[in-house]
Amino acid sequence: MGQLRAEAFDRFVADRWSALLHLAHLLTGGDRHRAEDLLQEALVKLWFAWPRVAEQAPEAYVRRVLARAAARSARRRWWGERPVERLPELPEAGDVAAAVEERTRLEAALALLPVRQRAAVVLRYYQDLSEVQVAEALGCPVGTVRSLTSRGVTRLRQLLGDAIEPVK
Repeated sequence: MGQLRAEAFDRFVADRWSALLHLAHLLTGGDRHRAEDLLQEALVKLWFAWPRVAEQAPEAYVRRVLARAAARSARRRWWGERPVERLPELPEAGDVAAAVEERTRLEAALALLPVRQRAAVVLRYYQDLSEVQVAEALGCPVGTVRSLTSRGVTRLRQLLGDAIEPVK
């Protein structure tokens, strides 16, 4: 029985790793290292809850753990050393595709949102969850989710407004 549990868990992690890591990346404001730590923490919690949630909705459980852990970790005052992708001295890449540039701008703008707004926007629009599902993941009323997403989207529009051109 334990072997079947481990195999099912391993299969779930292998199948969903990339999507869950991307979600964690967005929830941490683009910090890859914190995203990996966050996902690892969520998967440890999932392992212990696996017998309860395996047949129901393990991905929803992980999303809830990720959203709550991201909010909790953002309240910490000091993170110690923060590793970065590139050293400051390195030159920027010359020609970057428009899609990558736009995604980078969006991730940077998302990082400027308060933690709960960012979590609500990412879960609602990136993960395409309903307001009820987002409320369950964040542990708050649906009205709060509506308020958080509305304010988050409004702020993103302000931050990205200079790049948005009206459709003619």
